[in-house]
Amino acid sequence: MKGHAAYATVQKGGVEQQLEEHLPLVKRLAHHLSARLPSSVQIDDLFQAGMIGLLEALNKYDASQGAQFTTYASIRIRGAMLDELRRGDWAPRSVHRKSRDAMGALSRLEQQGRGTSDQEIADEMGVSVEEYSKIVRDSNMTCFYSIDLLDEETPGGSNIEDGRLGPLEMLSDVGFRDTLAKEIGRLPDREKMMMALYYQEDLNLREIGEVMGVSESRVSQIHGQAMMRLRSRMKDWV
Repeated sequence: MKGHAAYATVQKGGVEQQLEEHLPLVKRLAHHLSARLPSSVQIDDLFQAGMIGLLEALNKYDASQGAQFTTYASIRIRGAMLDELRRGDWAPRSVHRKSRDAMGALSRLEQQGRGTSDQEIADEMGVSVEEYSKIVRDSNMTCFYSIDLLDEETPGGSNIEDGRLGPLEMLSDVGFRDTLAKEIGRLPDREKMMMALYYQEDLNLREIGEVMGVSESRVSQIHGQAMMRLRSRMKDWV
């Protein structure tokens, strides 16, 4: 069933059936997000948050807005997962501090027109390349603004209940989207390729590693470096 005919059953005791039908969607999105989160974040927590998002989608979906339910539900599910991660504040303060230090070093090098290789950034920070690589990996896990939502509009417009601009509303902002697209286009070729394979082709880290000829851990590091670069350039937004 599709449209109003399908989801009117929610009001008639069909919630359990609809939840079961879309369970694979919640699981897929939870696994997709967990791929760039540390092991301390349990996938079960993401799944439970996603189920809450699915329930909200089932209750609030309006087919007259023109969006397919799966598209609408995906945004609600991922938004609920992101909100759960933001509320959890699991990252130690040291991770945030070192991430800011790395972004500062990267920003200084770019402003000076100098190279931004791992070694050059590590030297600017006064740490080893190994320590810098760890900072990048940890920093990568603190960025919860899911770029893979960029190609999806938020159905029904903004839904800001507490007056705070959340990740979904930010990503639906035209100025933010345009700026982000521009900055992604300015990334080094390898980082740009990784972003395209991950967010546009929807490949996982292992598959990207096979395409790029590098290890899965190296792909994760390239992703972290790209996200750090974007966050540094877009600090006025995020």
